[in-house]
Amino acid sequence: MTFNPIEVRKDFPIFTRTIREGKRLVYLDSGATAQKPQSVIDAEVDFYRLHNAAAHRGAHQLAEEATDLFEGARAKVATFIGAAIDEVVFTKSATESLNLIAYAMGNAPIGNRFHLKAGDEIVVSQMEHHANLIPWQQLAARTGATLRWFDVTPQGRLDLSQIPDLINAKTKVVALTHQSNVLGTINPMDEISTAAHAVGAVVVLDACQSVPHMKVDVSQLGVDFLTFSGHKTVGPTGVGIMWGRSVLLEELPPFLTGGSMIADVSMTTATWAPAPAKFEAGVPNMAQAVGLGAAVDYLSAIGMDVIAQHEHTLTEDLLTKLLAIEEVAVVGPLTMESRGGAVSFTVAGIHPHDLGQFLDSQGIAVRTGHHCAWPLTRSLGVPATTRASLYLYNTIEDNDALIDGVQSAMRYFK
Repeated sequence: MTFNPIEVRKDFPIFTRTIREGKRLVYLDSGATAQKPQSVIDAEVDFYRLHNAAAHRGAHQLAEEATDLFEGARAKVATFIGAAIDEVVFTKSATESLNLIAYAMGNAPIGNRFHLKAGDEIVVSQMEHHANLIPWQQLAARTGATLRWFDVTPQGRLDLSQIPDLINAKTKVVALTHQSNVLGTINPMDEISTAAHAVGAVVVLDACQSVPHMKVDVSQLGVDFLTFSGHKTVGPTGVGIMWGRSVLLEELPPFLTGGSMIADVSMTTATWAPAPAKFEAGVPNMAQAVGLGAAVDYLSAIGMDVIAQHEHTLTEDLLTKLLAIEEVAVVGPLTMESRGGAVSFTVAGIHPHDLGQFLDSQGIAVRTGHHCAWPLTRSLGVPATTRASLYLYNTIEDNDALIDGVQSAMRYFK
């Protein structure tokens, strides 16, 4: 069956509304958050309407139904990313997932493989979202470890010539984005992971911008931990995923303590339940997890390879049209090699914030600013850009609306 984004849009209630004086909504901000299909909305609402109880906390029928739905969602997510069920941990966000890993490493006792000390090194990159930079900054500050990073080339790629210097016997953690939320760059994890594992380092992957847009299989990816967010994956807010290899989850200390994550408790001691329960203290975000399960069902029914190909076509079209405008400069790779659908650009003579407001007056939703990647935009000499991020419900007509909007803005601000 041929993929038809016009038909897909019918699954998303928000596209039935108009915006800004009757103009149709042109939504080009899925890199910030994706819109939700009706099936996801229904799954979350139906949990509260029909099955609401505390998962893992009762012997009555409602509690059993809630537990089955919650754990069923875990199984769906595991299948979606090629993981074992007990390797999938629910959190409230990808940001919490990354903080979980960093804080847990900071609490690792001497002798634990995750224990960091002065002289150890943590490697990140200049293209990280703040969520995958600040936790490692703080971990370095707490432990005395040194933070090092890959530079980004003018073409928007990691400088891989730095691998022999950056990844060495002192390296304990390599934490990178899979796909840049600003540049759209897809990073070559095979080469980096091989180098990291050769020196005994663990590899943490921020997959917020890749899991919603392409097929990601953790059994083939070669990383040790992976995080992504539900709300970018056409799922609810308030739910994220941390995946980790089971042998590593056994050794990683817990992040939060309390109910559900214990095996035994006395007045002076406690022991931890196995993963994933060890990392899920408190009543879990059950309805949101169920919604995320519905979201991965929705994406799987379409096919991640189909979605990736659609976005590839759209991104290539948008790049071609933007580069044809003399006043436009695209920030990031100019070709489709190892590139996703986040396209950031500047327009000569127009501040990105002004351009964003003008486009909004035309019913076009884009993101403007530093995109929570301040070190990256500063390193490229563009403190702010306008970003269009494409997804499965976007069309060539959306691209054309953006181009028309940019050209109208150029006339307006001339």
